[in-house]
Amino acid sequence: MASNSPAPEGIELQETPGAGAWGEWNPTEDSARSLRGKHRVLKPRGGLARSSTVLGVGVIAAVGAGGIATAQDRPQVAISVPSIPDLLGGGDHSATAGAQADSVALPRQADGQQDRQGVRNQGHADAGEALRHRILQQAESQQDAAEAQARAAAEQAARESAAQEARTRQEAADKEAEAVRAAAEKAAAEKAAAEQAAAAGQATAKGAADTGSGGGSVKASGGWSLPTSSYTLTSHYGDSGSMWSSGHHTGLDFAAPTGTPVKAVGGGTVVSAGWSGAYGYRIVLRLADGTEVWYCHLSSMAVTSGSVGAGETIGRVGATGNVTGAHLHLEVRIGGSTVDPLAWLTARGLDV
Repeated sequence: MASNSPAPEGIELQETPGAGAWGEWNPTEDSARSLRGKHRVLKPRGGLARSSTVLGVGVIAAVGAGGIATAQDRPQVAISVPSIPDLLGGGDHSATAGAQADSVALPRQADGQQDRQGVRNQGHADAGEALRHRILQQAESQQDAAEAQARAAAEQAARESAAQEARTRQEAADKEAEAVRAAAEKAAAEKAAAEQAAAAGQATAKGAADTGSGGGSVKASGGWSLPTSSYTLTSHYGDSGSMWSSGHHTGLDFAAPTGTPVKAVGGGTVVSAGWSGAYGYRIVLRLADGTEVWYCHLSSMAVTSGSVGAGETIGRVGATGNVTGAHLHLEVRIGGSTVDPLAWLTARGLDV
């Protein structure tokens, strides 16, 4: 482009040459009118003015923007010539003109830089995408490993729970079986003891002999037996005195040494055995017809429950409760009322 600034007097400007036919114009002190103020006139350096320098920079920039191609291989670029005032204006204006000339070549150079920058950006984008892909694959792999570990832990916990439950059921079954065995053994032992006791009672009843001493021997008659042996009758039924709470004696006393065996007078069931106040240790034997026979002041009790046979030892003579000496207090109760034991035993064929 041609400058629009007016030309100074005495200077004739040439028309702007066409593309590819550039001329060189170097103003001198003679051809340039002096300006007011402090301005310096450009002097030629090495035979070239700043305009030729600007022109050379533009050509070099145009050639460099095309790589190894020559300036003639590229389209012609229009370069504007700075105006004379700008040339005469000093270093600042010259620098401005140089910057404007350089700006002409910069777009060409910028195009190449942008191409190279685009290639680098594309490379960075590809590398970033590959990195992102690797990170996603690693995250998925870690997530799969965590899920597999969680599943394995859950399966292990389930197996342990099932095993614990099986052990608990087995322990419960073992305890139940042990309880059943213990109950069976206890029942068998009780049955054997009862059978042994019954056999012993029957043998005692059959083998008992009369030892005399005022009828103090054990006698058996028709399945009945005297309550003890080696005894002496001391107090009879109906005797009165201050020793008895009712004012009269309600039983029959068999005086005998402590520890003398006490026998069942007939077959029946022991319904009560234990401490009974003034009676001391007492055993209540209920016969088949409902008659109750009380054995009182015992030193010990051999049978506390269950069935017994006539003549079977159920306890020992003692001196417990309200007594003055060792003896067996025998009471016979029918329908809850006492009867004379001596008459009752005699009526059953026993020689008391």
